[in-house]
Amino acid sequence: MYFPTKNRTLGYYNDSFDLYCGDLVYVDGKLEGLYGRVVQVSYHFKIKLSDYRRVVAVADTEVHGTIYLAGSHLVTFARETLPYSKVRSWFKALEQEETYVTGHDSETICDLDHLDDLQVSSAIADRGYTYYLEDRVKYICLDGPYGRALVQGSTMYEVEFTCHGREISDLLCDCFCSYTCKHELAAMLQLRNALVFIEKYYVDQYNAAHYFAAIEKGPFYTLAVDSRESGSMTV
Repeated sequence: MYFPTKNRTLGYYNDSFDLYCGDLVYVDGKLEGLYGRVVQVSYHFKIKLSDYRRVVAVADTEVHGTIYLAGSHLVTFARETLPYSKVRSWFKALEQEETYVTGHDSETICDLDHLDDLQVSSAIADRGYTYYLEDRVKYICLDGPYGRALVQGSTMYEVEFTCHGREISDLLCDCFCSYTCKHELAAMLQLRNALVFIEKYYVDQYNAAHYFAAIEKGPFYTLAVDSRESGSMTV
């Protein structure tokens, strides 16, 4: 497996998945949580299992459907093309089941056209805006009124929100801050930007689907395209 973030190629044992060169995988051990790319598969070996860590998950990077250009991101209006559960596996390994409790009061937090109403500190505002400019919102989707986003910070954070028209409520991030955080602000800036492109170029598709998903171009090509030896793309 080749691990881009560490620029290292290491061997792992696998007896749970059918693996092929190019597959995106996660392993246990010291590199747990970092994705690796399968670069070689060997069926002829004799090893001591105590010397090898294992492959624990394989991400689904198959993408089928129509994808449109939207600035720094690519957008689709088909739920099956880039669903949240699929794209999440490109950025985060599956985690142990854990119970969470959330509360919702459905009170409007802000209007997308007036994000200053979030009343964040200047430091958080600067960091959130920088995250947005640096394209750290890797993925964002809106299915009816319910939205999710993946924001790259020290780790990949998951943001949830509700959007009715331009009004945002139920804004939550799994960094578990008790106040509006930089990840949430960056996600709202990216949501506003995505809707600008949609309203300008793709309003009919959005109105028909009541859904969109947008992914940053770089990770899409790196994780879902570069490793492919076959398939097609329509531009």
